[in-house]
Amino acid sequence: MTLDDLRAFVAVCEAGSLSAVARDLGCTQSAVSQRVRRLEREAGIGLLERRPRGVAPTAAGRLLHRAAADGLGGLDLALRRLADMRRGDGGTVRVTTGATTVRHFMSDAVVSFRDRHPHVNLEFHTESSSRRCFEAVADGDSELAWITIGPPVRGIEQHPVIGLPWVLAVRAGDPLAARDRVEPDELAGLRLVRLPENSTSRMRLDGHLAHRDGAPAADPAVPGPSATSVADWDTALLLAELGVGPAVVPRLPGHRATAGHPGLRLVPIPALPPLTTGWAVRQWAALGPAAVEFAETVNQCLVGGGSPATAERRTADTGSVPGPRPQARTTGS
Repeated sequence: MTLDDLRAFVAVCEAGSLSAVARDLGCTQSAVSQRVRRLEREAGIGLLERRPRGVAPTAAGRLLHRAAADGLGGLDLALRRLADMRRGDGGTVRVTTGATTVRHFMSDAVVSFRDRHPHVNLEFHTESSSRRCFEAVADGDSELAWITIGPPVRGIEQHPVIGLPWVLAVRAGDPLAARDRVEPDELAGLRLVRLPENSTSRMRLDGHLAHRDGAPAADPAVPGPSATSVADWDTALLLAELGVGPAVVPRLPGHRATAGHPGLRLVPIPALPPLTTGWAVRQWAALGPAAVEFAETVNQCLVGGGSPATAERRTADTGSVPGPRPQARTTGS
């Protein structure tokens, strides 16, 4: 078997179609089939089964797919790093982020890193969810991804960096704007501008409101339904300022989030646990030097220095990073 055979097989498992992979590879369907048959002869067992619509891996095929996908992702990343090493002081750091991540979390770090390493390319890819960010890291498309820290994900390390306290964003003239804090129960019945249901921050917020203190809360603690939803925090702030409705959002670092919203007020909701954000990587220890330095530059600009491990120790020792005690989260590969 060859690496190209394995790449074709992984692509077929993920696409569920021989013809679709053939189109992507610019070859015939029979050529893709031959690669799969070669793997089956080598393994001595069937790897794919035909379905009314396309193909699907057998139990043996799923086993090989998982192992090959993990291995190829790491190999592709290593080959890119070798190319970077050949070029000397250069190369590319690939980062997958949300739509507004660079603006709110990385802009200062980008300037600082660029000043020190003018020949290193910074390549940012935008994804709409943490799941897609995880996929980009797992596939080797990116070395780093900035995510909302969540449950463990197979083959991915999650390194918390900073906790973001929740606030209620309201128009300056709103009666709530003069308050110094809001309690979660006071959100009952408000028609909030809300984030998409599949976003990690939305799921975290709904979970906090529905299950405070580890026990189910009364139904009124959950905000009322809203006909307005948005794709990102910036849009939620804008709509809150326009009076469409209040929005519960994380307070983003620095002043960029509200600099363009003079008519907006952010009222703290201290009873809600902060939303923790940070890095997702395949293996921190296997990152290239440029990727490590960029991540540490971001960390330093946000919370005062160090690697994810350093940030975790600092939180445990001094509590300087807001939010719950961070832990690197991963599951076996």
